[in-house]
Amino acid sequence: MKTFDIINYKDTRSGFGEALYELGKTNPKVVALCADLTGSLKMNAFADAFPERFFQVGIAEANMMGMAAGLTIGGYIPFTGTFANFSTARVYDQIRQSIAYSQKNVKICASHSGLTLGEDGATHQTLEDIGMMKMLPGMTVINTCDFNQTKQATKAIAEYEGPVYLRFGRPKVPNFIPEDLEFTIGKALQLTEGSDVSIFATGHMVWHALEAARMLDAMNIRAEVIDIHTIKPLDEAAVFASVQKTGCAVVAEEHEINGGLGESISRLLAGAYPVPVEFVAVMDEFGQSGKPEELLKLYGLDAGHIAGAARKAIGRKR
Repeated sequence: MKTFDIINYKDTRSGFGEALYELGKTNPKVVALCADLTGSLKMNAFADAFPERFFQVGIAEANMMGMAAGLTIGGYIPFTGTFANFSTARVYDQIRQSIAYSQKNVKICASHSGLTLGEDGATHQTLEDIGMMKMLPGMTVINTCDFNQTKQATKAIAEYEGPVYLRFGRPKVPNFIPEDLEFTIGKALQLTEGSDVSIFATGHMVWHALEAARMLDAMNIRAEVIDIHTIKPLDEAAVFASVQKTGCAVVAEEHEINGGLGESISRLLAGAYPVPVEFVAVMDEFGQSGKPEELLKLYGLDAGHIAGAARKAIGRKR
C-alpha cells in the first residue's frame, strides 16, 4: 500500500496567507479584502507589502462582497478573507446577487471552517457552507486538505476566471501532500490504490481517510483513497473509475450530511452506477465547543469511524 509521510504540522490558513503574499509579488492585479481578521486569515504579509492593494473593511462582510464584485469590473482579482461562517451564511444574498449571478471573478477565501474551529463553538463553526455554495450556478467549490495543497490551490484560483469558494481551516494538521504535486481544479487526487472499497474524502478528512486505509490494510482490506479537493465541479470520471473497481464507497467530510460531498457523489452514482455508499459526516447537528480532535471523535469524524463505515459498505455488496 502506498503511504504518505507527515512532513510537518501546519495550519491550512497559513498556506493561503503564504500563497496570497507570493501572488501579490507576481501579479499586480491581485487585491485582498479582509473583515477585521487579518491575523486570523494570515493576510498580514500581503497587507504589509502591498498596502495600496489591501482593503480592511472592518466587521462589514456584506459590504466586502459588494466591494470585491466592483473591483473585478476594473480588472482586479479580489481575494476576500474571513471565517467560513461569515463568508457564506452572513453574506449569501450579496454573493448570489453581486458575484454568482453575474459570474464576477471573486475568490471567496474562507478560514476556520467545520468543527475544527474548536473552542469558539457552534456560532462560529460552519457545517453548511459547502451545500450553500455549491448550489450557486457557476460557483467553483474547493476544500483543501493540508498546508501545501492550500498554497497550491490559492495560486491556481488566481489563474481561474470565475467565482471560487476556497475553504480551509484553523488548526495545525498533518502536512503530507508533496510540495511539488500539481494542483488542478476539478481533478481529484488518487492517493492509494484499492480493490475492496473506495474512500472519497475532502479537507481535513483526507488524512483521517489515509489512516483508515492503513487500519483496513492490516485486515487485508484494500481501500482506494481519493482526495476530492474540488467538490464542484466534481471529478465524475474519477468517482466512476474507482467504484467500478471496488463496488462500494465511503464519503468522509467535515460537513453536514445534507448538502455536502456525500450528496453530490450519491446523486451521481444513483443516476448511473448504483453501489452501496456509507457516510462519515455530521448528522444534522450543530457543532459545540471543544478541542478539534475531541470534536472530530465526538461526531464520528475520525479514522476508526471511516474504517468502520468501509467495512459496513463492503458488507452491503451484492
